[in-house]
Amino acid sequence: MASREDREPAEEELFVPPLNFAMVDCGLYRSGFPDTANFSFLKTLSLRSVLCLCPEPYPKANLEFLEENGIRLFQFGIDGRKEPFVNIPEDTITEALKVVLDVRNHPLLIHCKRGKHRTGCLVGCLRKLQHWCLTSIFDEYQRFAAAKTRVTDLRFIERFDTASLRYLTASFSS
Repeated sequence: MASREDREPAEEELFVPPLNFAMVDCGLYRSGFPDTANFSFLKTLSLRSVLCLCPEPYPKANLEFLEENGIRLFQFGIDGRKEPFVNIPEDTITEALKVVLDVRNHPLLIHCKRGKHRTGCLVGCLRKLQHWCLTSIFDEYQRFAAAKTRVTDLRFIERFDTASLRYLTASFSS
């Protein structure tokens, strides 16, 4: 009988998280745009849903991965904005938050291209619903955006009106 050392080592599966991956809350994650190298890692999360904040068509390989794993895609296209006076559409963030707050969609991954600005705004608005103070919300946003922090994003989060979503937060952990 061959010893363990004599056998061919099985190819180890690598688990590579997407760029800027982090847990937001129980059953809720954030990241940059996942690619095929991240699929093994994403499988370990047993995702039920993915919420994409990019307007571009979802890549074929990603769609196939979602279909093979029974993961539902929600897409709320928000343009990646570098212009200082182009605002994130508040109604789009509100609709995306309704998906995030519905625990039937969890475990859920929120992502945009780099997991910084669009994702940061959505998570920041969620934190307002969770009654975080603005200092903590901005600190979390800046941890992901780093040198690319956008004052317009911070202003958007600060001014975002959570009143229309308060009724949805009862079933969501905070």
